[in-house]
Amino acid sequence: MMDKARRKEILKRGRPSGKWDGEPMVGGWYTEEEVEAVVKAVRDSMDWQVGFGFYCEEMLEFERKFAEYCGTADAVSITSAGAGLDMAMMALDLEPGDEVISPAINFYAGHYSIIGQGGKLVFCEVDPKTFCADPADVEKRITPRTRAILPTHMNGLSADMDALLEIAERHPHSKHGPLKVIGDVARACGAGYKDTKVGKKGWMNVFSFHTMKLMTTLGEGGMITTDDPQLARRLRAIRMWGGDTEEYWGGNYKMTKIQAAVGLVQLRRLDEMLSLRHERAVQRTELLKDVSELTLPSEPPGYWHAYYLYTILVAPEWAGEKRDRLMKMLLDDYGVGSAVLNPPTYQARAFVRTHTRGQNLPLAEELGQRLFCPFLHPLMSEEDNEYVAAAIIETVERIVDEG
Repeated sequence: MMDKARRKEILKRGRPSGKWDGEPMVGGWYTEEEVEAVVKAVRDSMDWQVGFGFYCEEMLEFERKFAEYCGTADAVSITSAGAGLDMAMMALDLEPGDEVISPAINFYAGHYSIIGQGGKLVFCEVDPKTFCADPADVEKRITPRTRAILPTHMNGLSADMDALLEIAERHPHSKHGPLKVIGDVARACGAGYKDTKVGKKGWMNVFSFHTMKLMTTLGEGGMITTDDPQLARRLRAIRMWGGDTEEYWGGNYKMTKIQAAVGLVQLRRLDEMLSLRHERAVQRTELLKDVSELTLPSEPPGYWHAYYLYTILVAPEWAGEKRDRLMKMLLDDYGVGSAVLNPPTYQARAFVRTHTRGQNLPLAEELGQRLFCPFLHPLMSEEDNEYVAAAIIETVERIVDEG
């Protein structure tokens, strides 16, 4: 941890100009190569016999390259991760009363998809060291009506997919066999898990290329990876009016040619962008490691954290009011934004609460009062990162002094 004199020097230097939100509006930034890819795709499409296509070569190549990156047999490009989560629930063919288990500490997209497709959402707790689904708690919540487990690879770190897959095998559904494990990878594209990329393990995994995410395709977009050829065919049917089948329903969930062209460039640059993000996170952890009031992000052996967010827990006695004061002081006094990502969805969204009455998770509620995510972006300099760390340490000490 930096000493007090160094901290004062850094804070006196001041924060660089610009807006430092807790969740920056652009995660995977663009270069001239992406701009050129957009222009080329537009120019190539101006021939009236070519147009922007349905299944254009850019889309097919993006899918091939993404599957290769994740080590899967297939990848299906889509409009967004939200659409992909809806498609995942459609592919389950849920019947009334069918249950899907998912962590309460979460963004609500997956929970909306479960409820929206007629499933019963069953919450589970997370491991407070990883913020990912706690396999032991998941297993306790399985019933004869459980159809699937929907873990989120939370804030850049993989869920323990091996443990969840073993649980799924141990508790098969009487009609459908082993439970399906579906990963929500919106915040963890490029993360590592036991010699694989996140997206390899599970029935399918759903990625986001939204503007805030680790790679992005013009603000929206997504991908689903799978090793199941029958599932891939079903997903393609859902994506475009039944696809090449006559038996499946389908809608319109296609990515555009221009998005795919940009995605190919972003994918080539992904590891470079993540390396910078990881470097800044590791540097920050070194700077903050001696602050006893804070629990810093964990990177378990065999995992590689993509650090979409830098997730901190304040001490239990700081939950709620003190945590909120810390965040406000960081913003008001030092210009460092942060966000609570995420409290239990049943506390954050009335729609979820209405459909899950009677479910209360004590640990999730406690963690939701303790966690906060201060600004992190791979393009910030080492000096920027030092400033954030200095501001956090200074704010914590000020609150301690206040008593």
